Amino acid sequence: MGKKIFSIKNITIGIGLIIFDLAVYVVLGLLLMNYDDFYDESKGEYWSLESMTDTQKATYIGLNIWHIVNILIIGYVIYRIIKIVRNNVLQQRTEVKNNIFLH
Repeated sequence: MGKKIFSIKNITIGIGLIIFDLAVYVVLGLLLMNYDDFYDESKGEYWSLESMTDTQKATYIGLNIWHIVNILIIGYVIYRIIKIVRNNVLQQRTEVKNNIFLH
């Protein structure tokens, strides 16, 4: 039989990673609330980099990088799940064929 996808260990690791991911989003969101609270029209258009301080720029860019990291990780997880399921299906087909030929 193939690898177990939903073992207790994998579920625990997944929940931990999701909590960490949400914590990063909360921190970045709270830091960006600073921009919202102290936005000054005279410094530039709303959400333009010119109207942000260096800390706000770093937070904004960090949030966008975090979005990309999340997309890549989700894509990798989907790829691994498909690969495991495909290998399990192929292994089961091989076992069925071997059982037919043996009888």
